[in-house]
Amino acid sequence: MVDYTPFLPPAGWKPQVAGARPWVVVRGGGDLGSGVVARLVRAGFPTVVLEIPKPLAVRRAVAFAEAVYRGVHHIEELTARLVTGPEDVPATWARGEVPVLVDPEGQAIAHLRPAVLIDARMRKAPPEQDLRDLAPLTFGLGPGFEAGVNVHAVVETNRGHLLGRVYWKGTAQPDTGVPERVLQYREERVLRAPVAGYVTPLVEIGALVKQGQPVARVGDALVYAPFDGAVRGLVHQGVWAEAGMKIGDVDPRGDPRYCFLISEKSLTIGGGVLEAMLRFPELRRHFWLQGATAS
Repeated sequence: MVDYTPFLPPAGWKPQVAGARPWVVVRGGGDLGSGVVARLVRAGFPTVVLEIPKPLAVRRAVAFAEAVYRGVHHIEELTARLVTGPEDVPATWARGEVPVLVDPEGQAIAHLRPAVLIDARMRKAPPEQDLRDLAPLTFGLGPGFEAGVNVHAVVETNRGHLLGRVYWKGTAQPDTGVPERVLQYREERVLRAPVAGYVTPLVEIGALVKQGQPVARVGDALVYAPFDGAVRGLVHQGVWAEAGMKIGDVDPRGDPRYCFLISEKSLTIGGGVLEAMLRFPELRRHFWLQGATAS
């Protein structure tokens, strides 16, 4: 018989939203975090992204982290804008844009006082502190978090039957280190740095490449396309990569459109977060009654 207990909030528990502002803060604007942001923004939840000074996002065409480099970045119909401080957040959201703030230590969280905090940094290690002390409702994406210990809930990020499930007890499945299979390719899809050095992309994301074609340079070493396909991801110019670090991936389906659309995996994870938030009437009322004008 299936044990549903891990998928249900503790009996009688509800987020204590008094004093919180009607904001969601997402730490980490990579492709998975951006899928969560997209789901929440489209559902009407004002959302802020916190990033590091040089984001390492691979699928950066669909990562709000790219706004750190470009100032403004578009993903599908959504626009993200780099802001200088938390005081710029309300006006940015009022324009219908997603604020992105460089804040590696998360210092803006205390100023923003979000009702919901989501750690989407995919560090696969426990957070620096108990995130439950920072917001009424907190989520951790993937391994490294434990529901009821350092977050309120954990969202499964491993592909399979449990993808997008929200655990209110326990942890996500361990990181397998094995990429998803696309056609007959799995590990071969991933582009890794052959040596340590700064990355110089030689093609644009979405470019169609042939097997053996140079797609990037790391230091003085070239990185080649492993097969014919479309370059779905490639880290930004000037990122420092250690030897063996993932710096890109190639999609053997060869359809450039997939490079610019949020993945089904990211949207599924975002759907899990959205469902968990909507579970609580007091949280829904907090957002709908207070609106997006908190300053």
